[in-house]
Amino acid sequence: MKKKEEAARTGKVIRTTMETVVDVQLNIDGEGTADIDTGIGFFDHMLNLLASHGRFDLKVKADGDLEVDGHHTVEDVGIALGQAMMDAAGSKKGIARYGSFFLPMDETLALVSLDFSGRPLLVYDAGGPMTPMIGDYDTELTEEFLRAFAVNAGLTLHVKLFYGTNSHHKVEAIFKGLGHALRIALTDDPRVEGVMSTKGVL
Repeated sequence: MKKKEEAARTGKVIRTTMETVVDVQLNIDGEGTADIDTGIGFFDHMLNLLASHGRFDLKVKADGDLEVDGHHTVEDVGIALGQAMMDAAGSKKGIARYGSFFLPMDETLALVSLDFSGRPLLVYDAGGPMTPMIGDYDTELTEEFLRAFAVNAGLTLHVKLFYGTNSHHKVEAIFKGLGHALRIALTDDPRVEGVMSTKGVL
């Protein structure tokens, strides 16, 4: 959390394409409340978990071409959320910058490690194939969401699943771990003057 006397860090993005309309509102100094409607039930559940474990207030409304499939909706939500996260993080002065979290989810163990570096990159290791679909959610879209989010938030993001057998648990562990890692990285450190970099910029 930022110092109480400082304004809340917020971002709002409306992304409109021929395939989707996505409206994202984010407060990274929130309480973990979420209002999510993407038309993909499992994805809604994952975004709720991301907000809860990151302690963000998050609103997402997406109207996409689900008659095709969920790809455009999930990717465009990742783009818009990443842009909102970049806006909310602002100058990144005083933040811890790095965040890593091991997340156990029953038989599954995931690691999410990230850096608000301004050098966007995703390294994703799912540890093997997953069940193709969880409800109406295509599990391949987890990587697409993470890449879109990392690129647009300016994150170096590493995600690794060490083991697990249940695909629901695997994806859930990733989203929960991402929430925790973001919360750690965005925490205000009063010892940091400017940004956490010897270069003086991020």
